[in-house]
Amino acid sequence: MTSENSGRVAIVIGGSGGIGRVTAQRLAADGMAVVVHYAARPEPADEVVAAITAAGGTATSAGGDVADEAAMASLFDTAERLYGGVDVVVNTAGIMVLAPVAEFDLAEFDRMHRVNVRGAFVVSQQAVRRLRPGGALITFSTSVVRLQQPSYAAYAATKGAVEAMTLILARELRGRDVTVNAVAPGPTATPLFLDGKSPEVIERIAGLNPSGRLGTPEDIARTVSFLAGPDGRWINGQVLYANGGAA
Repeated sequence: MTSENSGRVAIVIGGSGGIGRVTAQRLAADGMAVVVHYAARPEPADEVVAAITAAGGTATSAGGDVADEAAMASLFDTAERLYGGVDVVVNTAGIMVLAPVAEFDLAEFDRMHRVNVRGAFVVSQQAVRRLRPGGALITFSTSVVRLQQPSYAAYAATKGAVEAMTLILARELRGRDVTVNAVAPGPTATPLFLDGKSPEVIERIAGLNPSGRLGTPEDIARTVSFLAGPDGRWINGQVLYANGGAA
């Protein structure tokens, strides 16, 4: 474990699966106590906690709707009660529904907006109220904001909103010694990306990358670890495209 992170506390929103799961384990390996958030089912989050503690780390799980301010306030209360404060907040929670604009179900748009935009705002609001000096808030966007692929308009719009609030928050926290950045993964081998895609489509998308593969959750967790740790302190108000060189 990294001595620089000893005593630091991280909350990983969406930490029960996908990128969030691996990120929670990476930050714990870096030496942080980790609160693993889940939205509905506690069992996957408890599995992450068990893996962290088995490896010698410190973790607990806590649930709640990311768009519910009372639920998120309670989650931050839990971190402060158990570990004394909050130093890092990573918000990986998000849902993705794909369809052309002309065919998009507006009920699905509202559902996605509630999690991806309102949820990001609620979590960020709690984070900036509570992060200790030397802290870091890391939100999640997507490389699709820049790649502009058909059928991704509604999803990319929610993530474009996340980028905007992230960059503004970094300026609002002048003098607080708190960094605010967004990570924008490219295609990554998680259920969020893989669900509903044929092997042929997945292979074609992987082939577009100069490395000839999809990203892995570990690739993204390394980026988060950098931003959350001492080596990332001079990175602030940025969107980091963690996509292996996708155009």
